[in-house]
Amino acid sequence: MTSPIHAESRGPVLEVTIDRPKANAIDAATSRIMGETFARFRDDPDLRVAILTAAGGKFFCPGWDLKAAAEGETPDSDYGVGGFGGLQELPGLNKPVIAAINGLAFGGGFEIMISADIIIAAEHATFALPEINSGTLADAATIKLPRRIPYHVAMEMLFTGRRFTAAEAKHWGIVNEIVPATELMARARGLAGHLAEGPPLVFAAIKETVRETMHLSIQQAFDMVTKRRLKAVDVLYASEDQREGARAFAEKRKPAWKGR
Repeated sequence: MTSPIHAESRGPVLEVTIDRPKANAIDAATSRIMGETFARFRDDPDLRVAILTAAGGKFFCPGWDLKAAAEGETPDSDYGVGGFGGLQELPGLNKPVIAAINGLAFGGGFEIMISADIIIAAEHATFALPEINSGTLADAATIKLPRRIPYHVAMEMLFTGRRFTAAEAKHWGIVNEIVPATELMARARGLAGHLAEGPPLVFAAIKETVRETMHLSIQQAFDMVTKRRLKAVDVLYASEDQREGARAFAEKRKPAWKGR
């Protein structure tokens, strides 16, 4: 059988494509493959950045495969090492992930999307959290969305399940950028290439600091960083790259990052 997840390395960039006709819905087996794919990306020192997109021009992902649900798959099924969609709960993913949204991103597809670090959407992309209509909880969105956009906007989206456009998503800061569909992958690849040339240990420190201090007070967060209680920060401050960055600045040249 053809895998519903395609992964292709383009130098230091891994492109992950959901390809599960007709609509790229995700069942537990597909989710486990996605988790394994992103775990390999996390653990491969030669890979610096990932792009997540989907096949076709209409659907990014409508979320959980309700046909699988109707056949007995439950909301608490084994979705693999990274939780639903492979990204939401994957531990230690300290590399940049770009989501290139080529169409409809509903429910769990929306939740996978907001697990990325940077989101680029095609002009025709649409979004919704319609879980209320299928009697289930949009758990990741319920946890994350009110922390990222105004509370009342997030609650209205969760309570009504209404559709909204890429323009509205950008207005609320849910997506970073909107581009014509024909330019989506070129833009994502250009950005990924730029990030792949950047300092991987700094990116790791940024992601770990954000993830591990979000629930803390400002002073507690500073203490975690300045006292080097975060592994990625400790690795960065003791690294060749940290010294290389300082030398390159003093010598007015481009740094040669080694990731160590």
